[in-house]
Amino acid sequence: MKVQPSSIPDVLLIEPKVFGDERGFFFESFNQRQWQQETGLNTIFVQHNHSRSGKNVLRGLHYQIHQPQGKLVRVIQGEVFDVAVDLRRSSPTFGRWVSAILSAENKQQLWVPEGFAHGFVVLSETAELLYSTTDYYAPTYDRAIIWNDPALNIAWPLTGEPSLSEKDKRAVLFKDAELFA
Repeated sequence: MKVQPSSIPDVLLIEPKVFGDERGFFFESFNQRQWQQETGLNTIFVQHNHSRSGKNVLRGLHYQIHQPQGKLVRVIQGEVFDVAVDLRRSSPTFGRWVSAILSAENKQQLWVPEGFAHGFVVLSETAELLYSTTDYYAPTYDRAIIWNDPALNIAWPLTGEPSLSEKDKRAVLFKDAELFA
């Protein structure tokens, strides 16, 4: 496993060691001991989620204001533009975002720590994501920041308007969002 810090050092791009030949491939998508050795994080995942979306579906920017969730995200089919936004007021990277192209082909994963909003847009015809979380989903604390917030100015690679859920259409501006200390 190769771990690369992003321009926001707490957000990590994880590249697994893939063993492949003409028959296919094998890789460990997660190994607790190796994770701890390579990242220095003693992360425990309590929930595993599977999401499927069509082209131009944009989900996010989601977070939980209490019971914040760290997320280890990977794509098992298709390709997405994945985004993490730092919502920690005390952080030197507060209000900044980082992105990665995650795909079934590159097998990379993105570690989005607690205190960040997360979102993605599907670039392929469809995409399936698996993500493990460090805390349980808590609808009471679920929050969303609007995907096209001018203060964040995320460079989404969109052609036309994205397909959004009702929740994401009602998301708030960054300046009005509940944030972390």
